[in-house]
Amino acid sequence: MNTYSGKRVLITGGLGTLGRAIATGFAAAGASVIVLDRPESAEAASSLGGDIRFFGCDLNQLEHAEQAVRDLAAEQGGIDVLINNAALIINKPYEDFSLQEYEDQIRVNSSAAFALTRAVAPHMKAQKWGRIVNLTSVTLVGQWDGYVPYVASKGAMLGLTKGLARELGPHGITVNAIAPGAVVSDAERRVFGDRLEQYNDWVLERQCLKDRITPEDIAQLALFLCSDAAKMITSQNVGIDGGW
Repeated sequence: MNTYSGKRVLITGGLGTLGRAIATGFAAAGASVIVLDRPESAEAASSLGGDIRFFGCDLNQLEHAEQAVRDLAAEQGGIDVLINNAALIINKPYEDFSLQEYEDQIRVNSSAAFALTRAVAPHMKAQKWGRIVNLTSVTLVGQWDGYVPYVASKGAMLGLTKGLARELGPHGITVNAIAPGAVVSDAERRVFGDRLEQYNDWVLERQCLKDRITPEDIAQLALFLCSDAAKMITSQNVGIDGGW
C-alpha cells in the first residue's frame, strides 16, 4: 500500500459517495485528510471518523472559497495533495436548464478547481512536490442524454488538467484527471431511483467488464496517481469505466 504519512490531503465534495471513499483511502494510508463540503453539511461529517477533518466552504462563492483554502493551507503548513471532486449533477433536457443552472455547474464542477489550485500551488511549488487530481467523467464520450451542463463542465475540467499540467510540471507537480464510469453511488440512486434496475442493465450492457464500479475502485486509482510510483504520469485523463 502507498504510504502518505505526513502528507496533507484536501478533497472537495468530500461528503459525497466518491469523496468519502477517497478520504477514507488516504486516511487509511496515513495522510492527514481534510474534506471540503458545504457548511450546512457539517452534521453529516460526524460519520467520517476522527482521522478526517471537515472544512465547510461554499464553492459557489469562488473568491471567498479561494481565500478560505489559501488560509487553510497556511494554517496546515501547506496542502500536498488536492483532489477536485466536488460536482453538481442535474438530469433534464438541455432546453429546460436556465442559464443560471448552467453557470452553477460550470462554477462548482470546474471553475472551483482552478481557484483552489491557485490557493494550494504556492506551497507545492516551494517544496517541488505536489499532486492534483481532477474528476472528469465517462459522459465525455457521449451516449448520455440530459446532462449538457455537466458534460460541458467536465470538458472544461479536462482542459484545465492539460493546461495546469504544462505550467506546474516544471515545479515537480503532477496534474491528472480521473474519468469514472457509472459508479454505484448515492447520486445514481437519486437520479434513477424509480428505474434503477433498468439503468443497471443499461450500464452493464455497455461495459466490457460485467460488474459495477465501486467508489473504492476510484479511491485506489487516486491513491496510485498521487504516489511516487506515478511520478512520471501527468496531463492524463485516466478512464476507470469497466471498458465503456
